[in-house]
Amino acid sequence: MNNKTSIQGSWASRWIFILAATGSAVGLGNIWKFPYITGENGGGAFVLVYLACILLVGIPIMMAEVFIGRRARKNPINALKDVAEESEGSKSWSIIGLMGMLAGVLIFSFYSVVGGWVLHYIKIMLTGEMLGVTSDQAGAAFGGLLEDPSTLLFWHTLFSIMTVAVVAAGVNKGIETVTRVMMPALFVLLLILLGYAMTTGSFGEGWDFMFKVDFSALTWNSALIALGHSFFTLSLGMGTIMAYGSYMTKQASIGKTVLTIGALDTLVALVAGLAIFPIIFANNMDPGAGPGLMFISLPVAFGQMPFGQLFGTLFFVLVGVAAWTSAISLLEPTVAFLVEKFKIKRITASIALGIVVWALGIACLGSFSFLSDVTFFGKNTFDFLDYITANIMLPLGGILISLFAGWVVKDKFAQDELQLSNGMFKLWNLSMKFTAPIAVAIVLYFLINPLS
Repeated sequence: MNNKTSIQGSWASRWIFILAATGSAVGLGNIWKFPYITGENGGGAFVLVYLACILLVGIPIMMAEVFIGRRARKNPINALKDVAEESEGSKSWSIIGLMGMLAGVLIFSFYSVVGGWVLHYIKIMLTGEMLGVTSDQAGAAFGGLLEDPSTLLFWHTLFSIMTVAVVAAGVNKGIETVTRVMMPALFVLLLILLGYAMTTGSFGEGWDFMFKVDFSALTWNSALIALGHSFFTLSLGMGTIMAYGSYMTKQASIGKTVLTIGALDTLVALVAGLAIFPIIFANNMDPGAGPGLMFISLPVAFGQMPFGQLFGTLFFVLVGVAAWTSAISLLEPTVAFLVEKFKIKRITASIALGIVVWALGIACLGSFSFLSDVTFFGKNTFDFLDYITANIMLPLGGILISLFAGWVVKDKFAQDELQLSNGMFKLWNLSMKFTAPIAVAIVLYFLINPLS
């Protein structure tokens, strides 16, 4: 195994890497999307299909990203270039890293706007502004927020500063320090909210919605949803895991570490569902309200329940932590590249990138008001950036990483990092060459050409 070290530093332990990568993976989608799609697609039956997809597609691609990062100890662009050269392949494979980093920057530009929404809701839940509101009033409040660019700008700016400050502080003093505090806090908040959900009288209904096995509800579309979410939930295809992998200690087992991350990510999503849906059902609300579930339905529910102000605030703090740790990981690969490429200080690289993504965020928050007439292929800036990153750039990156790891990287180098048994390595290699790229290609096709 190689003894290279990253100029950015390294994680203090395997568990810090697990928490950091889990923090990257656990985002807004875990809090509302995964529980909802589970309930709508057969409950326990969907969970089984999803876990199979995680094991067959998500985990193998994540292992590839980690070992490429750890082997080169560099940012995603240079890591792919170095590993390709080592395997006598073309340096052009580094374009995967460039595309992933660009996707991360574009995602952050609108993710920061959503993070700003969450910060705003922490404030209005804390001050009791949502106590006793009706669904119509809550909907009007959310709509009013979207149409208020000055308020959106304030919260978007604050969220951007919070994120850039952590990245600027470095791997150990910044990302690692926040991870040590925020991830345990996230787990504690989840358990507190789960305990609260058990007092609503509708916990059993929430449990059945998510876990009752109904194979009749499983369709081809359900399998596509499971496959797509298994890929996106682990922060794959954007260089984050590759960058985080470059800071991983050489003694840590990649296979065991990645399996742990996948398990924690799934566990958080399932527990979040068990914390949310009993509250929704106790108030006779629609569990399929999408983003409106978080910013309209839940504030109404909390506003009408005992201790709702306290637990509603805790819920949005939980969502804020999930959004923050994910946002940090979106900027890290590009900051690492700027530091290594231009030999500049990390704080300089972080601030420069922060200004760029903050400005892009203004275009996104303006999509709901003063820039609503600016469209790309019929979509406003916010929706367009969401579409091209989630539906094109990330799946394409996943396909290319699989093909690179399976067909370009020499087996001896991959096995040197992965340290798998011969049988497990053959299975992983088979996934990289065939299973994963074909599966993600199917996802990519149906994202662009959805089933009716």
